[in-house]
Amino acid sequence: MGVDWVTRTTVHHLRALLAKRTAGVDAGGDEVEMRVRPVPRPTLDGVRVSTRGDYACRALLSLALRDGETGPTSVRDIAERTALPQPYLEQILLALKGAGLVRSKRGVGGGYVLARPAEQILLSEIVSAVDGPITLGDFGEPHADGACDHEGQCVLLAIWKQAGDVMRVHLEGFTLASIANVARGDAPWPTSN
Repeated sequence: MGVDWVTRTTVHHLRALLAKRTAGVDAGGDEVEMRVRPVPRPTLDGVRVSTRGDYACRALLSLALRDGETGPTSVRDIAERTALPQPYLEQILLALKGAGLVRSKRGVGGGYVLARPAEQILLSEIVSAVDGPITLGDFGEPHADGACDHEGQCVLLAIWKQAGDVMRVHLEGFTLASIANVARGDAPWPTSN
């Protein structure tokens, strides 16, 4: 699956979400149709990945780029290759190990290796392993029946949930292997539409 296909699919998904028709209730209690205006060129601008999530992705990308090497890679080597602070990297690798994304070996010649082939590790899994579920915030869930206690808050909650879902789906479109191919120059660079 190429990066261009992922980008086109994500943009298509965003446009579909933004053009979706929803039912609402006016002040008199009558149902009205609301139409969300599509944005001409939807992007994920302004959506942020935490420093911890970025460092985790950089560390695993480093392992994926050296997947053909024999033996584990030490934390020190990963830190040097990625310019990440070693103490913080150690904490991140422990979280990734707990999530089953890396395995470790202790002692002389010890270090970390990917727990699965790079083709089977999604970018979304890495971010979720260190940051928790991919959302735009911890705002709660909208009311299921459309009743809203707080002056339209549920509409915003539904929009935030949709935006978080789009980000998660976008990150699911990238594997460590596909990113490593781009980093090596074997695949085209991801582009924004």
